[in-house]
Amino acid sequence: MSCPVPLSNTSAESRVATWLSAALIVAAAFAAYANSLRVPFIFDDHAGILENQTIRNLGDLGQVLAPPRNGSGVAGRPLVNLSLALNHAIGGTAVTGYHVANILLHALAGLALFGTVRRTLLRPMLRARFGGVARPIALASALLWVLHPLQTESVTCVIQRTELIVGVFYLTLFYCYLRAAEGGSACWTALAIAASFAGMASKEVMVTAPFLLLLHDRTFVAGSFAEAWRRRRGLYLGLGASLGLLVLLVLGGGGTRGEAAGFGVGVAWWEYALKQCEAILLYLKLTVWPHPLVLYYGTDVVKDPLQVWPHILGLGALVVGTLVALWRWPVLGFLGMWTLGILAPSSSVVPLVSQTVSEHRMYLPLAAPMVFGVAALFAAIGRRAFIVTAVATVAWGVVSVRRNTDYRSELAIWTDTVAKAPNNARARNNLGDALVLAGRSAEALAEFQAALRLEPNSAEARYNIGTILLNAGRPADAIPFLAETIRLKPNFARAHNNLGSSLLQTGRLREGIEQLQAALKLQPDIPEAHCNLARAALDLGDPAGALGHAERALAVKPGMALAHFHRASAFLNLGDPARAIPELEAAVRSQPDYAEALSNLGSLLYQAGRPAEAIPRYEAALKYRPNSADTFSNLASALFQVGRVEEAIVAYRAALRVQPDSLPAITNLALVLSRVGRTAEAIEAHEALLRLKPDDERARAELARLRAQPATAAPPR
Repeated sequence: MSCPVPLSNTSAESRVATWLSAALIVAAAFAAYANSLRVPFIFDDHAGILENQTIRNLGDLGQVLAPPRNGSGVAGRPLVNLSLALNHAIGGTAVTGYHVANILLHALAGLALFGTVRRTLLRPMLRARFGGVARPIALASALLWVLHPLQTESVTCVIQRTELIVGVFYLTLFYCYLRAAEGGSACWTALAIAASFAGMASKEVMVTAPFLLLLHDRTFVAGSFAEAWRRRRGLYLGLGASLGLLVLLVLGGGGTRGEAAGFGVGVAWWEYALKQCEAILLYLKLTVWPHPLVLYYGTDVVKDPLQVWPHILGLGALVVGTLVALWRWPVLGFLGMWTLGILAPSSSVVPLVSQTVSEHRMYLPLAAPMVFGVAALFAAIGRRAFIVTAVATVAWGVVSVRRNTDYRSELAIWTDTVAKAPNNARARNNLGDALVLAGRSAEALAEFQAALRLEPNSAEARYNIGTILLNAGRPADAIPFLAETIRLKPNFARAHNNLGSSLLQTGRLREGIEQLQAALKLQPDIPEAHCNLARAALDLGDPAGALGHAERALAVKPGMALAHFHRASAFLNLGDPARAIPELEAAVRSQPDYAEALSNLGSLLYQAGRPAEAIPRYEAALKYRPNSADTFSNLASALFQVGRVEEAIVAYRAALRVQPDSLPAITNLALVLSRVGRTAEAIEAHEALLRLKPDDERARAELARLRAQPATAAPPR
């Protein structure tokens, strides 16, 4: 049998039109998402990127292609991890590069969709009806898909590039197979197989691609499954081999993605399936009317079918209608299977417990409704459909731009999410975290408490409440929350650390050390636990042990201010203040607002006979902790030593305003006033000193001496 004649028009005019269409798709993607370039890492980005050690060294390809099995977005997805490692190699954790890559991937997927739709419409069974408008339909479909607001989560949340990458390879597979079917060289078949392998290494939803491709072949190209197999046996064998790669990746993770997905992760398959009846109909509603869009819907499942019986009936009708259409109206049947089939791995019976409903799951399935809507519009009103699709494209682009502004900060996106889903406990926890980072601890505590009311057995909410109480200087109040957290989640390493810290601060050293050791047994690289053990060692009189723990903390987190501070304390306890000074300097370089380190550094410099260097450290400490009487008093002493007497007197008085019973401040103020001859003020100061310390004979003698001489007028102040 002779090779079929290629179906596409290869004239220069056609090529120019195709290139212009491609340029428009790319430009539209970047225009819609330009305001996402500075969106910070949010939500699952933290585990998948910021805490992902396997992307730190691109040269260690073995590590890069073995992402952590921690339930994050990269688990079992080596090509996604590789893309993140490339971003990290180019720009570290600077977020803009990651967003540029996401937009580019989205644009590439749009191009592949454009090519696939156009070549499908030029197949013999559709060419008579749509051949003349194949390019406009394909372009409008791709633009609507690229700009649809429902895609914003996939593009704007960096870790959701899992959808983008699998989308690129999924659609490229279809495009390459169509090129091969048109009589292209064997390289198109090879590229199709390569795309399938790459997709399998990107996301599990790629499992549906070989089956949908076979259905596409039967519907649009070969005419039957048997003929499709006869013509392209090599292609389908290659696709079958790629399924083997996915099986290996899934089995390599024990059949689950950490604690995030799979059977045996605490959720019954039928409860999850009932929830998906709601989810799929919600996705279809958002396809038509994309509002409200919600970043995180929570982990709810449905335990009673009667709760969702209308959704069961609605979804059942869609499934039955699609199956009937596959037999009676194959084109409509294929479009239905595209949406329902691609959703099936995540929206059927396999529980994804970290999120039971997620808008990003509609990334690829959304293509079929877009193509159907545009093709139906062109069939109904002809070329006037250009105007309607142009208006819809612009409108959706504007809505997407607006939606991206909700992602401008973690505080903004979680405020938006809680406003739309107020009964979502995890969203409230995440809003609380964002409020903590914004310095709004009281509001954060209210959100954590609301989360606990919504989900009384939430270990996360209890941990957050305990942590915020600990950070607020209320360790005794924090202990019951953190202890209950560990009861609910025994392997929560950071809860052990924070409980240990709380116990240390309430004087329960041995119990605190046990908790800190438990934290490090679970997660050896927690620098805060090493710092807490350093503090405990200092309290137990073991400065050498404190040095060891501080050094281990610095090995994990170089430049950690608290670790340098504990090293300084250890050196002081070892009688080596000269080595403590550079440690405190390192601490304040790392954390310029570290008031205690600044104050201690000032004191060491003063004691070393360097009062002029001590003064700016004390002043900086008071900038961040203005109510420290000791720091004011120490600053005054340093000022007096360098001859700045009036400023010293002012500083001593400031110390006494903060703490009227500060013995060092009143003692030194009385001494300075006596020395400079301000007799009346000196008498007043000595009287105040004797009220605080009645048995101070030196003060009593000095007061008698002052009273025996004529008073001097105080200079103006």
